[in-house]
Amino acid sequence: MKDLKHYRINAGSSVSLKDFATADDGGMDESDARAQFEQLKKRMEDLQEVLYAQCQHALLVVLQAMDTGGKDSTIRSVFTGFNPAGCRVANFKAPNESERLHDFLWRVHQRAPRLGQIVVFNRSHYEDVLIARVRELVPKARWKRRYKHINDFEEMLSDEGVHIVKFFLHISKDYQKRRLQKRLDNPSKHWKFDPGDLEERKRWDDYQSAYEKALARCSTERAPWYVIPAEIRWYRDLLIARALVETLESMDLRFPQSTIDPQSFVID
Repeated sequence: MKDLKHYRINAGSSVSLKDFATADDGGMDESDARAQFEQLKKRMEDLQEVLYAQCQHALLVVLQAMDTGGKDSTIRSVFTGFNPAGCRVANFKAPNESERLHDFLWRVHQRAPRLGQIVVFNRSHYEDVLIARVRELVPKARWKRRYKHINDFEEMLSDEGVHIVKFFLHISKDYQKRRLQKRLDNPSKHWKFDPGDLEERKRWDDYQSAYEKALARCSTERAPWYVIPAEIRWYRDLLIARALVETLESMDLRFPQSTIDPQSFVID
């Protein structure tokens, strides 16, 4: 497995997604990778329990990808086994009428994790510098200011005890074509096919440019972006699990000090 720094965007650096492989396996054997992944999952589950009990930190995981990039399958693979009392997924669709009457971060802030909790954003506030930019949903001057607003928002969350880690699941245009075709070929997947995805696909290059700018402008020391090769799913899952374990371990998690003397109790 390659070092995670190979996939992390350094703060202030420029980004070209062409420099990142989409089908990278880190030179690993699949069986070894899956075994390591299971060990990391167990470690994550143990750390989640301490995070919940201590209630002094929180974890926000942001997942972004092109259509068919694997956000849902990542959530199923990586977060299965977490205690749902302390972990939830927030899905962000197009804003509704009420949400459009507020600032773009209003609906996002409400779904940020409380202390002791892990929250996964399936899409996120970054849509407001991605689709909003590509589809020209707001004036250019407005979306350009949003990079700073996002950085300030994430810095504020970090100041309040929320640790943030962000993953861009990187796929190729050819891979997306194969995945979309599978949805058409399999009747049980027809519900997942949206003809509008084909219109978005025509803007592939524009979206790649928008992602490059977002990754470059909004990867910070306290809220880093990782470009994760997402076409080999077992390696994708291993990288994300490793990053999450490292993030949780950095919190110095400890069970709270007990206020009772267990020897003084007798259970009849």
